[in-house]
Amino acid sequence: MIKEGYIIGERYEVISRIGSGGMADVYKAKDLKLNRLVAVKVLKQEFRADKKFISKFRSEAQAAAGLSHPNIVNVFDVGNDDNIYFIVMELVEGITLKDYITKKGKLSIKEATSIAIQVSLGLEAAHARNIVHRDIKPQNIIISTDGKVKLSDFGIARVASSNTISSNAMGSVHYSSPEQVRGGYSDAKSDIYSLGITLYEMVTGRVPFDGETTVAIAIKHLQEEMVPPSQYTPDLPRSLEQIILKCTQKSVDRRYNNITEVIEDLKHSLMDPNGNFVKLAPLSSHARTVMISEEDMDAIRSGRTTPSQDERDRAERERRRREEERRARYEYEDEDEEDEDGEEDEYEEDEDDDDNGGISSKLEKALTIGGFVIVAIIICILIYFIGQAAGFFSFGSNDEKEQNQVEQNVDEEENSDKVAVPNLVNMTIEEAQEEAQKYGLTLSQSGTAASDSIPAGSIISTDPVSGTEVDKNSTVQYVLSTGAAQAETAVVPDVMGDDWDTAYAALVNAGFTVQAGEETDGTVVDMDPSAGEEVAVGTQITLTMSGSGADTATIPNLIGQTQEDAIASLEAQGFTNIETTEGYDENYNIGDVIAISPARGTEVSLTATITLTINTERTEEPTSTPTPTATPTPDPGGETGTASGSWKCTQPLGQPDDYTGGPVKLELVQTVDGKSQTTTIFEGQTIDSFPYKLNVTGADGVSEGTIIFSEMQDDGTYRPIAQYTAEFKQVED
Repeated sequence: MIKEGYIIGERYEVISRIGSGGMADVYKAKDLKLNRLVAVKVLKQEFRADKKFISKFRSEAQAAAGLSHPNIVNVFDVGNDDNIYFIVMELVEGITLKDYITKKGKLSIKEATSIAIQVSLGLEAAHARNIVHRDIKPQNIIISTDGKVKLSDFGIARVASSNTISSNAMGSVHYSSPEQVRGGYSDAKSDIYSLGITLYEMVTGRVPFDGETTVAIAIKHLQEEMVPPSQYTPDLPRSLEQIILKCTQKSVDRRYNNITEVIEDLKHSLMDPNGNFVKLAPLSSHARTVMISEEDMDAIRSGRTTPSQDERDRAERERRRREEERRARYEYEDEDEEDEDGEEDEYEEDEDDDDNGGISSKLEKALTIGGFVIVAIIICILIYFIGQAAGFFSFGSNDEKEQNQVEQNVDEEENSDKVAVPNLVNMTIEEAQEEAQKYGLTLSQSGTAASDSIPAGSIISTDPVSGTEVDKNSTVQYVLSTGAAQAETAVVPDVMGDDWDTAYAALVNAGFTVQAGEETDGTVVDMDPSAGEEVAVGTQITLTMSGSGADTATIPNLIGQTQEDAIASLEAQGFTNIETTEGYDENYNIGDVIAISPARGTEVSLTATITLTINTERTEEPTSTPTPTATPTPDPGGETGTASGSWKCTQPLGQPDDYTGGPVKLELVQTVDGKSQTTTIFEGQTIDSFPYKLNVTGADGVSEGTIIFSEMQDDGTYRPIAQYTAEFKQVED
């Protein structure tokens, strides 16, 4: 283990260890040159003595460093410092998909599909470069704090897969394809199989094959049929289940041809969840489940592979060649017996030679003559090259000689172990990549910066700088220009209620691009991103229009707007029944909207009742007259009491805009006898679907109250994110 403060490669200062795997430890470190935080993966001690392993480790990691994609953890550097082999990667703050599944049990259909699409996009970029990951599993998929899904562990995965089922692959056998656990062979379709297993776990919360040992799990991958995921998740859409089953076919011929087809079907499933568009190839005899032989079982148990068909073919060809040589030798001896008497002595000599394990005299003569011919040819070639080097032979013009000399110098330079970094400044990425390939170098973007002299999209600087000698196949990092310095962000103007032309002009003048929904008629009823948000200049703003003569409209995001502005926006969309209620949220100004029901994004009728919760000053003592309690009535025993029956609320709650699906605490706040009374309805549960119907019993005689909706934060505390006004009615017991 590397201690804190240790500097790797005279550049990366170790801050802390953040993880450990079967082959490497991962450290959080600071790049002292570029002043940024990175993740450094260091190979464990037991793998550093294997030179073949180290060679594969470096070559694969360098190939992965050439990948640049939003859904792939970028590799910045690969190196060796005092027998410490390391890879420097992008530091992603977030959680692994495995931990996320463990935390939530299983994911929603849309969430699982979205994650699968992002992982597939990363794999598509890798497969386009002929790089196979070979170790797709939830532990190698990271969900960043901003919701971006990134695929990690390129490079090591390819090397690790060669061990098939060993101690190094203990954590991966649940997701390994049948061809990997059987013979070690894997390609892009193996990644598709592992992706299907991962998607299965996301929607069911479990892996399809499990057991006490890796051998037991491997046998299940080879022999057992998978339990359909819909058995564990009954509401699983038909199309998504078919995608999972096609990805995880035991025969590679029945899987998707490439990852692009997977992406297309995943996107299609979002639009047509129960469609029958996924086509499975018919199950031919060669694709049926077969029993494993004892030889294969021994191979799996010992961690070795069975001889491939190519090896068996080569062995058979070698056996046949030896048999033909033996037969030819015997035929040659039979011919010698039929020669004239004058040749009998020679035959006898040949026979003696054959008996002694030698060859016949005729064959020996032929070999001798052939040897002289070969020696003569070699001598002539040597004389030619020596004479040409000494200038005795002159062919071609001086220009041709100079050209040959230049080509020779270039070849010598290409064959050297060191190359000088070319000057890539002011080049576009395409030009720089073409130039770097001439020197056997790869490029990786390390960041962006504004520049008044370098146009946007061109390289400002490189690390190492031009002229520096580096090893071939090294990675050169570059900083890309964003053009002249300018404001990077801008506030989205409020165009709610405007017609298309007015809204379009306002947004374009503010530096944004604009896209319409299905129609451009009517007025703006929703914006994404919302008005008032500060986003990057050039961001596309999607406008939803009410449409001419529309009977329905979508509830816009009005949270944070004043009461007057929110009502004006709703009226501009055509809503006529708008009500307000009071609530309190310290995160908003008094008079602002803090909740809306139905929730934002809900498409409702223009005649529906829209309820806005307005932020109102909270006081210790109520300023208004308390709600009177029920009038006491005599009970059968002659004593005075309240009317019989409970006061209950069963109204539905819309989904809060800021709810992310975490544990919830619902509280009821009522004014009872002039004092505020808070009652916890439930705590720590999650709400899977909205609207959520309440079933709450309040204080006797109190006809209204406030429901406070709070969600658990990462530190275990609850933060209020919405409030609702609740009406209570007396129900006979």
